Formats: sequence, structure tokens, C-alpha cells
Amino acid sequence: MKYDFDRVVDRRGTYSIKWEVEPGELPMWVADMDFQTAPQIMDAMRKRLEHGVYGYTDVPKEWNDAYINWWRDRHHIQIENDWIMFCTGVIPAISSTVRKLTTPGENVLVMTPVYNTFYNSILNNGRNVLECPLVYENHKYHIDYADLEKKLANPQTSLMILCNPHNPVGKIWDKETLAHIGELCAKHHVLVLSDEIHCDLTMPGFEYTPFASVNETCCDNSITCIAPTKTFNMAGIQTAAIVVPNPYLRHKVWRAINTDEVAEPNVFAVTAAIAAFTQGGEWLDQLREYINQGKTIVKEYFAKELPQIQVVSEDATYLLWLDCSAVTSDSQEFADSIRKNTGLFLTGGYQYRGNGDSFVRLNIACAHSVIEDGLRRFKKGVEIYQGKAPAGIHASSVYNTPAEPEKKESTSVYEEEKQEEFQLDAGLLAFLEADSYEKKLEILNNLHAAITDSMIDTMAVSLDIEVKDGDIEQRYQEVLNCLLTMERFECNRLR
Repeated sequence: MKYDFDRVVDRRGTYSIKWEVEPGELPMWVADMDFQTAPQIMDAMRKRLEHGVYGYTDVPKEWNDAYINWWRDRHHIQIENDWIMFCTGVIPAISSTVRKLTTPGENVLVMTPVYNTFYNSILNNGRNVLECPLVYENHKYHIDYADLEKKLANPQTSLMILCNPHNPVGKIWDKETLAHIGELCAKHHVLVLSDEIHCDLTMPGFEYTPFASVNETCCDNSITCIAPTKTFNMAGIQTAAIVVPNPYLRHKVWRAINTDEVAEPNVFAVTAAIAAFTQGGEWLDQLREYINQGKTIVKEYFAKELPQIQVVSEDATYLLWLDCSAVTSDSQEFADSIRKNTGLFLTGGYQYRGNGDSFVRLNIACAHSVIEDGLRRFKKGVEIYQGKAPAGIHASSVYNTPAEPEKKESTSVYEEEKQEEFQLDAGLLAFLEADSYEKKLEILNNLHAAITDSMIDTMAVSLDIEVKDGDIEQRYQEVLNCLLTMERFECNRLR
């Protein structure tokens, strides 16, 4: 069967996070696709929907079998039935694992630039982000093993979150690299938590290697998170799996996800996953080829029209990591300028840390006509940013959205609210990352007028203290008093 990926699906009005944008804007940022999922999945869900009774759902053996057979046939790893457990998502699995298998104040290592939500899972649990920056040479990334071992050897480092394939740089870590990582982590008693959600979105001719399949050491010292959601464009279904060969670790993870109540499926989660892994293979193969064609479109366009923008060499995902260092060293300013002047919504690479300040991430999981629209906007945005063209109205879109006049310099109420929200998030992040209680006190005082209950809760977790429910001012004072005491006695437990 031939699947039509050229069809443009209008997602506006569906409460899509990606498409909650202004008229005339084109979002190519967050990692979900604009294609309908495989028809076989839609048919299975439609059948379940028409049943009409939506009660509590169990996880049947068919669900285990679907995962086991898919990973055996596609990725050459034999997953045992008792290794696998359901979770509502990869990020809930990561957050629960961080909370259960590390303690506040410990280091969680990540190789940057990397998926920005990892930082939330670490910092919101009161742990420290320990960056091991990847080395960038000749438009490719590789690991500095000396730096990696030095940071793994830190006695405060207890967990490494591995991203394989690596988002946002699109790199598949080969077997030798994974074996080296596994050896170093085992040597220094650091557990590996491997996010492999992009594993099925490799380019034709490339195969990913599951971390747990490399050798016995990697298998015994790892927790792997997998899901059909990125592959089949159904993130909103909230269905994933955790694979843990080691029975001791498996029990810990089982306790973690059940304590956090993220171990029970919704009414469609099991049905959708089974359909995806038992009937979605042909659809996926055609999708991978279509995405690969889209990558060719982008690379050829940049080579001809924007040679100063370099596409980082990649093997997987539908996300392109664009080196804009010849144009900017401030990816936030650059992405904001492009959005303001052309309506093209990209992700600024600063969010991923590492060397991301001069990169942007581009999602090309959409019809080729939409990619071409985005590329025209990108070129116009670069020209405006470099002062080679006047700022103008948004480009016309294949979605037939009316172009909007250029916004005035005055800030709208919406923009003010968003700016304030960003500042609050930045303030909370600064508090969590401050390396002394004196700095934390200063930040806390600055946030006083805008403090929220959720911010206080996060701060309390990071300080390993309990704050009673009640009036927000009382709760603020409680955190403040604890900080004053900690500073006075120089008892810096966060280091």
C-alpha cells in the first residue's frame, strides 16, 4: 500500500501544543509530526472507540509480545517478557527513575547539547545537572572520553542519562561507543538510563544499537525507555515501556512508577501500541524514506541559497540541527527574530546547552511543500537578521492562512504574559543552579513578588526540606528562613 505523506493536514483547532500559534505562523519546532498516524492504528483505535465503554485498562500479554517481537525483528535484541513494564511516557519514566534511584544533591550526567526536558527531570527533583559537552568538529559530534570519565568518577555522580539516537544532533551511537560508555559507567558505579524513543526513525541504511544489547555489562547496568509515540506520531496517547533486565533495578523502577502513578494505561494506550508494532512496519518504512527525501530538500536548498547555514551530519530523527555560527552566536535572539519577521517558529539551540547558542533545531516531519515554505521563510529571516532585507509581513503559507501585518514595537498583553512567564522560569532555574546559599537568597528575594506555590514546591524539593500547605506568604517565609539557617551554618548540602 502506498501512503500519502504529501497531504497537508490542518491541525489548528485541535488543541495542539505545536499549532497554538498566531495566524500566519508556521511552527517547525516541537518534536511531533504533522502526518496522520498509520491507518492501521487509526482503525484499531476507532474499533475501541466504537465499543463505547471506557473503563480501567489492563496491560495484556499481547502488549508485551508486540514490543518483544518488534525489537527482535527490527533491532536484533531479545527482550524477555519480565523485563518490560508499561509507563505513560518516556519523560514520566525518566523523572520517576531519577527520583527513586538517586538522592537530592547528587549529579546526573548528560552529554550536551541534549534534549532540554532532561534538565527538568533532574532539577525539579533537586539533583544537579552535570554536563559533559560533546566535541564538535567538521559538522559532527563525538565524545571527549577523558572528560566523561572524570565526571563519572566524581563520587556525587550516580546516574547518566543517555540519549540514543541523540536529540537534537541526530547521532546514532555505534556499538563500540556504547560499549565504552558502559564500561566507564560500570567502573565508576554510575547507572545508565537510556532514552531510545527516536530509535525507529533512523535514515535508510542506518541501524541503531540498543544500549542493553551491547554486552552483559551494559545489559545489567541499564534502564531503557522506549515507545511508539515518536515513531507513529501519537505522543498524545501517552504510551511507553521501560526495559530493565536487572531484577534488582527492575523492582526499584516498578516501585518508582507505581508510587508516582504513571504505570497504568489509558483506554487507548495499549490498543494503539499493539497496532503500531504489529501492523505499522510498512507505513514506517515509507515514512523514513519520505523524511530522508525531506532532508535532501533542506540540504540542497541551504547549499544553494544559504551556504552560511550548515546542516550537522545526522543519522536519525526528523529533527535537523542547523549550525548558524556564521550568522549568530545568540540562537534565542536569532529564532525570535525569524519568528517575528517571517512567522517561522524554530527552536533556539540554547535550550539544549552545550554549544547550542549558535544552533537552531528544525522539525521537517511534514509535507515537502511545507518544508519548502519554511525554507523560504528561513532565508528571508536570515536576510532580515543580517540587515540585508527590510522586515516585512509573514510569508504566505501552504495552510492558506492570511498573512498578518508586521506587529508594532509595542508589546501585547499576550506577549507581556509570555515574557513574564519566561522570566519566572528563568528565575527558578537560576535558583536551582545557584552554587551557594547566598546566591539562592538573592534570587529568592528577587522572585518574592511573583512567587507561586509550584515554584515553592520545586525549591523545597531542591533544598530537601518540607514546606507546609498554607498561605503563600507563609510558605515563602518558611523557605527563606531555612535558607538563612543553611547559610549561617555553612551547611551547603546541595553541592
